[in-house]
Amino acid sequence: MSRTAFQLNLPDKRLSSVVFASPHGCGTYPSSFLQQTVLDEHTIRSSEDAFVDDLFASAPEFGAPLLMAGAPRAFVDMNRSQEELDPSLINGAKRQGHNPRVASGLGVIPRVVANGREIYRGKIPMAEAKRRIEIYWRPYHLALQGLLDEAKAEFGHAILIDCHSMPNEAMDGITRVGNARPEIVLGDRFGAAASAEIVDRVESAFASTGLTVTRNAPFAGAYVTQAYGRPSRRQHAIQVEIDRALYMDEQRIVPNENYDEFKAVLRKVIAEIASIDGECLALAAE
Repeated sequence: MSRTAFQLNLPDKRLSSVVFASPHGCGTYPSSFLQQTVLDEHTIRSSEDAFVDDLFASAPEFGAPLLMAGAPRAFVDMNRSQEELDPSLINGAKRQGHNPRVASGLGVIPRVVANGREIYRGKIPMAEAKRRIEIYWRPYHLALQGLLDEAKAEFGHAILIDCHSMPNEAMDGITRVGNARPEIVLGDRFGAAASAEIVDRVESAFASTGLTVTRNAPFAGAYVTQAYGRPSRRQHAIQVEIDRALYMDEQRIVPNENYDEFKAVLRKVIAEIASIDGECLALAAE
């Protein structure tokens, strides 16, 4: 296992059944990858969930672990299945029916970053794709399932909060005239990945701070919520998308003047989510 496959911040004492995870927050790019890509060092970061690792850094203070990917999304995407190999990018990859994520260039080894900008000139070897999956993807997911298993063993259930950010423009065309523009999108795959009671509690945690919350549109959850959301097995998964304009300058990829204030708000949300206990889980099981 690579020591850089992931970073795990653990609480002094596990007090919560909640696991916070950030699959797209890594901003450290291998030098060999930067030499390989046709994009400059700024453009390659456009699909990164910049600062999300830091925004959720307080989770261990409330008894919950925080798992962070050790490789950037443009290099290997932790929110994709290891089987989602793009034949347009990877030599030897086979077409396996229509997969809209792979078709758009966003497989486990992405072909493009935001706005469809190509990462490479030409294809990469299958051996390179497998190496990235083995060194980064697999250890991250083994660690994630391990944390969820520990939560179930100790608390009887596990709740995964999959932490992401979204471009401000993502809500263009989604918001209805006269309605407040959503700032947080919760994805539970339309109820398949988490019990309604838990999603209600997570939504309330955000809404109580004045943030506008919606569910499943335009983001219902991708591989992580699909793979780990197993309510019938007492394992719940919710994807959280946060409007980047709340805390950063998207063009420059730097914190904006609201960063510290928003981080303080999010700390309250994290505390509330981490406090979700067995009561609503018991209701969900009835």
